[in-house]
Amino acid sequence: MHAIERLPPLRDVVAKHQLMARKSLGQSFLFDLNLTDKIARSAGSLHDHDVLEIGPGPGGLTRSLLKEGARKLVAVEKDRRFRPALEEISAAVPGRLNILQADALQLEPETFLEPPVRIVANLPYNISTALLVRWMSVADWPPFWRNLTLMFQREVAERIVAAPGSKAYGRLSILSQWRTSAAIAFTIPSRAFVPAPKIDSAVVQFERRPKPLHPANRKILFQLVSSAFAQRRKMLRSSLRSLHPDIQDCMAEAGVDPTTRAECVSLGEFCALAREFEQLQRPG
Repeated sequence: MHAIERLPPLRDVVAKHQLMARKSLGQSFLFDLNLTDKIARSAGSLHDHDVLEIGPGPGGLTRSLLKEGARKLVAVEKDRRFRPALEEISAAVPGRLNILQADALQLEPETFLEPPVRIVANLPYNISTALLVRWMSVADWPPFWRNLTLMFQREVAERIVAAPGSKAYGRLSILSQWRTSAAIAFTIPSRAFVPAPKIDSAVVQFERRPKPLHPANRKILFQLVSSAFAQRRKMLRSSLRSLHPDIQDCMAEAGVDPTTRAECVSLGEFCALAREFEQLQRPG
């Protein structure tokens, strides 16, 4: 039996330390270790990999990641209440679990990790989108991580993998699909969590691309996408007008219909528009 499997049941740990999920921090506990094992396995082989986990809480997924063979696990937890429970896990696997009490949005985790790195997390709902945008928006690509296996609210997961023409398609779709191959691995019903959230969750697998799917200046692409989807009901020529008086000429050169709406513009078309817009901004 693995040392992790000799630990007391997670419900008992939560009761012992009088832990309650805090809605203000987007917390919800997943006690079913069969499900946390499934999440850990879906990340791929963890042997010879460092793993980053955000928001481990009482440590259900933490146990699974260590049991599945993570070389070293860096667990970033903002809530100090969970530290004693996590330290009990650390004691069972000496030298393999590094617990960082920190705000994940303020931390540079790569300084604590050695490549190759996988990120696996049941993300706190209130910071899940912000973290994903941060990981997708880095200046240098490829990033320090090899892949991401992340749990989101199902509606967020559907936005990530959405195709042009759907109501779910938007900024998250572009950011994710430009630099990674993203797919929903499986869904988890809300009843599996304590307390049960109002909607189901989904685990999304992101495999980084060696280079972005289409060439484009990162800052310009993100600027165009943000402006376009900020007013997604307007025609593209209206939502982007404030960026440059000749923006419609860029659309013509890029082959993008200026009367269409952002949700109907493909990733390739946004990248083509970004390349034309970069040319427009160059002096002379």
